[in-house]
Formats: sequence, C-alpha cells, structure tokens
Amino acid sequence: MGRIAHSGLAFTRLLTVAVLLWTGGVTMALAMAQDPAPPAARISVYRNAVLIDGTGADARPGMSIVIADDRIQAVAPDADITPPDGAEIIDAGGLYVLPGLIDTHVHLGTDPSRAWAEATLRRLLYSGVTAVRDMAGDARFLAELQRQVLVGEVPGPDLYYVALMAGPSFFIDPRTHAAARGTTPGQAAWMQAVDADTDMALAVARARGTGATAIKIYANLDGQTVHRIIEEAHRQDFPVWAHGMLFPGLPADIVAAGPEVISHVCYLGYQLPPRPANYHERTGVDVSLFEAGIPTEITTLFDQMHESGIVLDATARIYAPGPGGDAPGSWRCEGDLAFRLINEAWRRGVMISAGTDGDTAWDHPYPALHEELELLTDRAGLPPMEAIRAATAVAARAVNQEDQMGTIEPGKLANLVFVHDDPLADVSNLRSVAFTVRRGVAYQREDYVPVTEEEMAEIGS
Repeated sequence: MGRIAHSGLAFTRLLTVAVLLWTGGVTMALAMAQDPAPPAARISVYRNAVLIDGTGADARPGMSIVIADDRIQAVAPDADITPPDGAEIIDAGGLYVLPGLIDTHVHLGTDPSRAWAEATLRRLLYSGVTAVRDMAGDARFLAELQRQVLVGEVPGPDLYYVALMAGPSFFIDPRTHAAARGTTPGQAAWMQAVDADTDMALAVARARGTGATAIKIYANLDGQTVHRIIEEAHRQDFPVWAHGMLFPGLPADIVAAGPEVISHVCYLGYQLPPRPANYHERTGVDVSLFEAGIPTEITTLFDQMHESGIVLDATARIYAPGPGGDAPGSWRCEGDLAFRLINEAWRRGVMISAGTDGDTAWDHPYPALHEELELLTDRAGLPPMEAIRAATAVAARAVNQEDQMGTIEPGKLANLVFVHDDPLADVSNLRSVAFTVRRGVAYQREDYVPVTEEEMAEIGS
C-alpha cells in the first residue's frame, strides 16, 4: 500500500510538471507571437560617387552604394538605384569612394597605454583606416580594445591581433616583458617560447584560445621548428604570419613551410650569406651582393611566394631614411635595396600589402599608412591602383578577412572611405578624406579631434 500510494503521488507530481511545462510553452509561444517584428534595417544610400572598388577595375563615375545596417546591399549606377522609403540619402557627388583602408602592421599593445592606443585608433579611423593587423603585444589589452571598438565605446578601426611564438632565447627582449606583464614571457599563451620539445598541438591551441586571428612566428627558430608550427596551425585551421628571417630559420625555410603572410622585405635578403646568428645580433644585409641585380636565390623566393599565394607585408616605410625609417647603414637595408626588392616581388606577381610597423608623430594629422602608400608608388614603383589594392583587397587577405572586407561589393562589411581628390592620379590624395564609413556608421573628417599631448604622456610621443 505504501508503495502504491508513493507511486500515485509520484505520478501526480509528474503530471503536474508536464502540465506546467505545456502551459509554459503555450504562454511562451503566445508571447513570441505577440512580440513586434524585428526592427527594419537602417538603410543608407551614398549616391553618385566615383567608385574605386578595390578589385583593380577602372574607376566608375556616377555609382551609388546601398548599405543595410553594417553591410553593403547593392552597388550600381545611380540611375539604377531606387532608394526605399525612409532611407538616408547622402549626396556623394564629386567624391571618390574606396574600400576602407587596412594597415597590415601596427603595434598597439607592446607596452599598453590606453590613452595612447585610443588616440591612435581615433586618428586611424578618421583618416580612412577601417581595419588594422596588430603584430604582437599584450593580447589581454588588445582583446579589450577590440571589444571596445566593436561595441562602439571607442572610435577606431576593426582590430585583428596575433599570438606570438619564438625561440626561448628571444625572450630576453624587454618588449616581451612589457607585453606579458603580470606573467612570464615565453609562458604566456599570447607569447610562447617553443622548441623541438614543445607539444605543438597544445601550443597552437593555447594561441587560438587568446582570441587571436593568427600566430606570428618571430625569431630564434630553426627551419624544422617553423615547419612544425605551421603544419600544426594549418591542421587546426589557424593562419600563420611570419617574419621573413627567423635566425637561424632562412627565408627559403619559411616560404617552403607556407605561412599566409611574410613580413619585412629586407629580411628576405638574408637568404644570401653572411647571416646573423640570432635576432639580437642582427647585422645589415650585404647590399654589394645586389649591385648587378636581384640574385636568383631571391627571385626564386618571390616566384615561390607567388605560386603559393603568400602575401608580402613589405613595410616599406621602415626602410626610408627619416622619422619613420632607418638611417643608411642600419641593420635592415641600406640605400634603395628595399624598394628594388618590393618592385621585383610585385613584378613577379607577389601580392604586396601595406603595413607600416610604426607611425607618424603624434601631432601629425594623418597616420603612417598614407606615407607607406606614397613610398610604394614613389620609391617602389607600384602604380597607384596597386598601392590602393595593397591597402584594401590584398590587405584584407593578409588579415584573413577577404570575405568580409577589402572590396566594395554586396554582402561585405560597409567599410568605406570617401575622399575629395582622385587617388589614382596621386595616392597622396587619400589624405583628402571627407568621411569614413565603418560597419555602416559615418565618421566625418571635420569632426576629428586631433591627438593631444596629454594622450601621448605615457607612450608614443
């Protein structure tokens, strides 16, 4: 009897729960049915601009772009566009529109300073830059900057950052201590020391867990370890971005291993001896070896990069004498060798991306990417269209975001820059920004608040 009573009570309880669940489901369904429809998309139509779409196609006047929320919905001649009711109409007549610019080599988190980083991001955005590739720093800090930009707390370009790997001997570098503050450089997931004994599957998984877009292979690694890193990263569907020389890993080792991007054109000159033993004992490339032309050992590297689809993040600006570059006789490249190498790579079909690895003075109205593009045309001999592609379509590939940005076409993010003067006549005209559109939101150049000395107090001055 006790058991029967107990079973009956249990059944009653189960029935009660079932009824509650059913009535709750009905209530929820009714509530969902009564909820208003999702808000209509915010439509903006930029009319009658001269379109330079980033694909390399000729400029097309009289073109209009329809944006729904943060995406490009349509690109067509103005006469073919019928704006929907309620759309915001922006007359872009007389302006040139390009994909938002992308700098493929910045450093915002080496020694984190929030005021400096936020000021730098602001200047980038209001200067037409809608995405950047940060090439090593404190991933904790960079992830927070990335979040702030994405949710609109801080005006700035989209931010993509790396997790760094290098040989154990590299981590005497003081920059690694600044970027790993509070933990041990070489042991942090975003700044790992690796060698022949490293569990590479775990190391790559840790790097991915930081939220990074890719691994950066930096220095003091041999060719075999480079191959192991890249092989495992690709097995985990994770991109790899590498320096062109890894001390002792040679350029040929790196190219053969197949990273997505290689940085610093002059590093490829170390394919020819003499070669520094490690990163911290770097000496200059022997430019006398290039007096009669670009040696076969180097042109072979370019041909292999072209065949493999490896992007060259050339960083022309750091090889130019002046505030952003090196004086003659420096450890990187002497004279015009860097620009000759960039030109040769481009002529052999290598995709060149525009990365700066530095910036203009804090009180300059425009960031260094504009200088980089001018050097690519004026010194390296790329046509203006190719320099523009270096900061748009090719740069998007370098950031592993070519399906999201880099060209102006339906479905991609509405990242655009409108300029007053023709950049195909002179890339310096990219300094004539009227406004930038990032993810559908417009930022008028006239609203730009210049960087202040107070914002530079900690770093970056």
